[in-house]
Amino acid sequence: MTPTLSGRIQTRLALTLTVGVVVTLMVTPFLPYNTYFSRTRHQALPGAYLITFASLGLVAAVGVVWELIYHGLQQLRWDKDWPSPLGILTGLNESIVVYVMIRWFGPRPHWTGMPPSAFLLHFYAVWLAVFFTANGPMRVLLIRWRYRGGRIV
Repeated sequence: MTPTLSGRIQTRLALTLTVGVVVTLMVTPFLPYNTYFSRTRHQALPGAYLITFASLGLVAAVGVVWELIYHGLQQLRWDKDWPSPLGILTGLNESIVVYVMIRWFGPRPHWTGMPPSAFLLHFYAVWLAVFFTANGPMRVLLIRWRYRGGRIV
């Protein structure tokens, strides 16, 4: 069954809050940092966690808006769903929007310590982990999830 709009939103938020948090906790210490922010990696780590969790929150919030846009576009397709390769490419749209938002509205003193490459590494690590979890283990382990249109609640 094709996931419904509410099912896609619920799945996106649930996976971002579980898989996304775990990936963020694991990836953040290994991201590149700027020595302008601090002299050692140990001093830069709290700022790095602040910016990665801020971007993770934006990914969740912006993702809900994107789901509404994707839903409208899907109504133009005969099968009302995206092929999986196109689903991976939607991460490109979201990364651009989240990057622009974090640059404009993100925590100012901390952003100078996190180069764009670090943002992109973090974003795509989370994006791919969430995408492959939704299209792999969730379909196998949670069979009823798929038959309920992707709804969790």
